[in-house]
Amino acid sequence: MFRKEDSIEKRNKLIGQSCRLFYSDDPLKIVRARGQYLYDENGKRYLDCISNVQHVGHCHPSITQAATVQMELLNANTRFLHDNILHYADRLSATLPEKLSVFYFVNSGSEANDLALRLAHEYTQNEDVIVLDHAYHGHLTSLIDISPYKFRKLTGQKAWVHVAPLPDTYRGLYREDHPNPAQAYADTVKEVIDQVHLKGRKVCAFFAESLPSVGGQILLPKGYSTKVAEYVHSAGGLFVADEVQTGFGRVGSHFWAFQLQGDDFCPDIVTMGKPMGNGHPLACVATTVEIAAAFTANGVEYFNTFGGNPVSCAIGLAVLDVIEKEDLRGNASRVGAYLQEQLKQLQTKHPIIGDVRGVGLFVGLELVTDKDQRTPATDAAAQVVRRLKEEYICVSTDGPWENVVKFKPPMCFSMEDAQLVSDKIDHILTDIESGH
Repeated sequence: MFRKEDSIEKRNKLIGQSCRLFYSDDPLKIVRARGQYLYDENGKRYLDCISNVQHVGHCHPSITQAATVQMELLNANTRFLHDNILHYADRLSATLPEKLSVFYFVNSGSEANDLALRLAHEYTQNEDVIVLDHAYHGHLTSLIDISPYKFRKLTGQKAWVHVAPLPDTYRGLYREDHPNPAQAYADTVKEVIDQVHLKGRKVCAFFAESLPSVGGQILLPKGYSTKVAEYVHSAGGLFVADEVQTGFGRVGSHFWAFQLQGDDFCPDIVTMGKPMGNGHPLACVATTVEIAAAFTANGVEYFNTFGGNPVSCAIGLAVLDVIEKEDLRGNASRVGAYLQEQLKQLQTKHPIIGDVRGVGLFVGLELVTDKDQRTPATDAAAQVVRRLKEEYICVSTDGPWENVVKFKPPMCFSMEDAQLVSDKIDHILTDIESGH
C-alpha cells in the first residue's frame, strides 16, 4: 500500500483535478469500513455522517454475501432472461403507489434522471423543464442543464430550462411565519408556467428532489407537491420526483420522501439511486404504464447492458431485506429525532445556530452570524467540519452559502453516535463563539 503522501502525489498526476476529495487540503485515506465507521491507514476510526450511499452500513455482511454468491453463479448482459430483476421489481413495486408499476434499471442516479427526462419528453412531446433553484440532479450534460447549482458556474441557463424559487421556509421568499407557505411557493411555479406559455413554449416536466439536499437540507412544505402537480398537469407536463438522495427509508416514517407530502400525492416518475445498492452501482426509474407505453411507441429500443444485472439485483434485494430485518426505518425515526432534539437544545445555547431541520436521518444544522438577519456563517461552518474531522467525525456542508452542516449517515447510526456528534459540536461552537 502506498504511503498517504505517495497516494496524494500519484492521484494529482493520474486523476483529473476536478475530481475533488473530502478535506482536499488534508484528505483522509480510508482503507476499510464497517457499519457507520471508517478506518484510515493507521487504524484510526472515524464516525461517518456523510455516506448516505452505504445505506445500511459499510460492508454489511448480508450485502457482501449476496454479491459473492450471485457473482460466483452468474453475471450476464441484462438482455438474457433472469428472475432476479423480476423479484426486485416486485419488491420495489410494493413500496410505491400502485400506478408506479413499470421499472427501468440503470447504474447511477445520473443515468436514472437522464432517462426520466427522456420519458417525459417522449410522453408530453414538450421540451421545457421547470426546476428548483440551487438544484442538482446529476453530472451528465442533460442534467447539468437542469441543475442551477452547476449551470450557473458554467454556460448558463438554457432557453428551455426555467427556475422556480426553492421552497425554503427558513430563508426563502415565504418563511415559517407565512400562513400557507405550501400554496405560496406552489403559486411561484404557476407563475413560471405562465411565463413559459407567454414565450410560446410548453411544459414537459417539473423536476425536483423530494427533499432538496444541495439546496441546504430543505423540507418542502406539506401540500406543496400536490399543488405543483396540479399546475404542471394542467399545463400538460409531468411531475418527476428525484429520490436519489432520500429514498429507501431515510426519512423513517415513509419509504420515500415524496410520501411526506400526503397520501393524495403521487409523482408521474420517480428516480432512485445512491442507497439502492449500498455502494454498488444500482439505480432505477419507476413510472406509469401510460408513460412507458409512449416511450415504447417511438420504435427506438432501450437497453442498458449492466442496469439490473443479476448481481446488482441480488444486492438490491439484500438491501431491502436488511432495511426490514434491522428495522432501519424505525432506527432512522428514533435516532434522527434524538439528533434533532440535541441540536435544538444547542440552538438555545449557541446564537450561531440559526435553524435545525430535518426528518429521519436527513438533518441540517444552519449556521448564521446574525439570527435576525440570518446572515450565512460560511466560515464557521467550514471550521466546524474541520474541527469535527480532528475529533474523528466526518461531516460536510451544503446550501447556496455552504453554511448548512448536513447529516446523512448510514442508517445504522446510533443514539450514542448522535450524542457524540452533539457533544462535539457543542464544544466546537463554544470555542468559535469565544474567539478561540
